[in-house]
Amino acid sequence: MSSRASRTSSANRASRTSSATSETRATSETRASRTSRTSRTVLTALAALGLLAAGPALAGPASARPAGVSAVAWDTDRAGAAYAATPSAVTASGSENAGTGPGLAFDGDGATRWSSDFADNAWLRVDLGGVLRVDRVVLDWEAAYGKRYVLEASRNGTDWTPFYTETAGTGGRVTAHTHPQEVTARYVRMRGIERATPYGYSLWSFQVYGGEPAPASTTRTNLALHHPAYANYYQHAGNSPAYVTDGGWPADLRGDVTRWASDWNADRWVAVDLGAPSVIDTVDLYWEAAYAVDYELQVSDDNRSWRTVHRPSAAEVAARRADVTSPGEAAGRHDSVRLAQPATGRYVRMLGKERRSFHNPAPATAQFGYSLYEFQVWGTGGSAAAAYPPLPAEQPGAYRTTFFDDFTGPSLDRSKWRVVRTGTEMGPVNGESQAYVDSPDTLRTENGSLLLRARHCKGCTQAGGTTYDFTSARIDTNTRFDFTYGRVSARMRLPVGDGFWPAFWLLGSNVDDPSVSWPASGETDIMENIGYGDWTSTGLHGPGYSADGNVGERQVYPGGGRADQWHTYAVEWTPTAMRFLVDDRVVQETTRNKLESTRGAWVFDRNQYVILNLALGGAYPAGWNQVTSPYWGLPQSSVDRIAAGGVQAEVDWVRVEQKG
Repeated sequence: MSSRASRTSSANRASRTSSATSETRATSETRASRTSRTSRTVLTALAALGLLAAGPALAGPASARPAGVSAVAWDTDRAGAAYAATPSAVTASGSENAGTGPGLAFDGDGATRWSSDFADNAWLRVDLGGVLRVDRVVLDWEAAYGKRYVLEASRNGTDWTPFYTETAGTGGRVTAHTHPQEVTARYVRMRGIERATPYGYSLWSFQVYGGEPAPASTTRTNLALHHPAYANYYQHAGNSPAYVTDGGWPADLRGDVTRWASDWNADRWVAVDLGAPSVIDTVDLYWEAAYAVDYELQVSDDNRSWRTVHRPSAAEVAARRADVTSPGEAAGRHDSVRLAQPATGRYVRMLGKERRSFHNPAPATAQFGYSLYEFQVWGTGGSAAAAYPPLPAEQPGAYRTTFFDDFTGPSLDRSKWRVVRTGTEMGPVNGESQAYVDSPDTLRTENGSLLLRARHCKGCTQAGGTTYDFTSARIDTNTRFDFTYGRVSARMRLPVGDGFWPAFWLLGSNVDDPSVSWPASGETDIMENIGYGDWTSTGLHGPGYSADGNVGERQVYPGGGRADQWHTYAVEWTPTAMRFLVDDRVVQETTRNKLESTRGAWVFDRNQYVILNLALGGAYPAGWNQVTSPYWGLPQSSVDRIAAGGVQAEVDWVRVEQKG
């Protein structure tokens, strides 16, 4: 439930009109604009390869390039450049006909396309001409798209490693970001698994972006170029830390391109791995308008213990703090920091201490996150062998029950459950109409089930300084049972009626930490229902995919099933995926790979806790039923039913199983 998180979270979360949103969004561009953009990219690449007269440098001065690294601009489609230089660099398993050959997906013409032969296992491959760190791959599908396919990388053209797997493709434009995976390759291919149509696979374009990592150097150079970059938080996949070492920044230091953007907190950092111990004399930071007023530059030998080597003076901080303007008028800045004395270390990071303020609108001030286009580290040493660490694998072993409650006791077992109260454990959220209270009127065990009941009494309840006309119940396992990974399930029977909003979900245990809060804490919606008898929804919320933009699905009960019958709702949460089930039928599967490639950081590698609640009205129901009176999302007919009694969510049992 996107907004039930915490009284300490102050974000004003957007109302949800739907919990079910697509995991892959297609960018809407006209064919003409695609053609123009792609052609410009290829021309730039040709210039970089010496085949055309070069235009203005996009990646800073020539001295920014390590010896032996080609002068390819940061926004160059490397696949298009490779094809322009050597057409034989592109091969395929086959083509539909002579007019749809493989090179047409790389020619920079948005009106031409490759179309495979009519086989599920067709593939398209490009030889980039040398090993580079791949930042992202962009596919523009024609109507004959891949429903299931894999993007793979290889250094030798023989041994392939998958780095993006699509299981439910919808065509359009797909941008697969590689961060935080290690993808260094000379060859990249799309390998089909299942076509979405009876025809072949058809691509208008197949683009690859990235560059050669800076090698070890005995002469002064930018050691960070195309090296692994990390951050404690980032907004979404298109603003990941990988952009700070891609070699580029806009000349006017404006615009949402090639940048890392943190979430809206002060203690955020971004770091670069130089690959080996290095001697560092200068750091260049190319900021977008949301720059740090105060920050520390730090170095480390082990990526754990950090030494501060620079911090702006009090006068510099005061001058930066005084630079307050509107976001639309603000520009970035270039900090070229010559260290007082050379520093040694393998890792370098910028640790934010204070964010810039903006008039938004005047005279009030607002603060966003930190936004950095490029992070250059000048010195000697380093190594091109720097690599992102392997991602977690699946857990071995069999499941065993680590938490279970079948509610057969005379009352709620408070050694297992915390009762949440509005005004004490949490504040009002989502525009909902109820106050959560600790009362047998709203929370009880009866005949082996837990009952969460809604009550109506106009103006009868005071909580947190607000008067409420409704009461209900919410319980959770926070501080009693917090856990990482497992199969979580419950058997439930739900009330049906506009605006009744029962939910079974998990929330990150660090949600009450003000330096984290929601959605960076992560939220797993195992079951939500907003009063419709024939469907429920599932969803994931995190940085870059929260509220209306969550990664979710709606499931309709098969065979005429209804929400007011008993059903089992579950999620299997592993290091690599979330699989949601209703009565043992998979209704949503979201992999870490696809989530991080297309949406944002996977924050489901830390403790969460179980929540059960019954809400009334609010953003999610109102987005569907469009009710605004007498309560938001809650019509009079539902108010009357609550007043008459009997509106309740029933829970037969809750179970958590874990491996190990």
